[in-house]
Amino acid sequence: MHSWIRPIAVLLPMLALVLTGACAKRPDLRVATAPAPASPRMEPAPPPAPTPVAAAPAPAPPAPAPQPVAQPPAPVVTARPAPPPKDFEPNPALHEIHFDFDKSDIRPGDAKILEENAQWLRQNTSPLVLIEGHCDDRGTNEYNLALGDRRAKATMNFLVSRGVASNRITVISYGEERPVCREQTEECWAKNRRAMFLTKEQ
Repeated sequence: MHSWIRPIAVLLPMLALVLTGACAKRPDLRVATAPAPASPRMEPAPPPAPTPVAAAPAPAPPAPAPQPVAQPPAPVVTARPAPPPKDFEPNPALHEIHFDFDKSDIRPGDAKILEENAQWLRQNTSPLVLIEGHCDDRGTNEYNLALGDRRAKATMNFLVSRGVASNRITVISYGEERPVCREQTEECWAKNRRAMFLTKEQ
């Protein structure tokens, strides 16, 4: 054996021993890591509670419309208060006139009669005059009373327009209450649609 091999043979076991010891004493530098904690289970958040909606206030009731002020009924315009009929008497100088059905217009033929009546009243200024308005029996009592009133007033207005003083004239309506004919014929009804004249001395 060569002389340089022997020292190497001695050194190799010693080197192995040193390395083995060094390896045995070297600390384990590995760091044990703890398992990551399990993430807590996230429950879904509950939906937010709906915001209570305030009930809309009930609309105020509409203000009541102003009621029209009731007007008193217009008084029936007459020249004088109607006096008791017994105070008046038929006057043969004053002739009655007649009207068409449901009319109060003065017809041309009746206007001539009223002209003669007006002339007599202008010449005789003392008597007061009562004009009666009459109707046939067709229609209600209320309607015929109003129609008779219109006929009496139309007659009065004609006389006044011919110069007869209105303060001498009184009008009254009897409607259908005082017929001169009771037959249900046109001839009879025509007789009942009339204005009559009565007079009395002042």
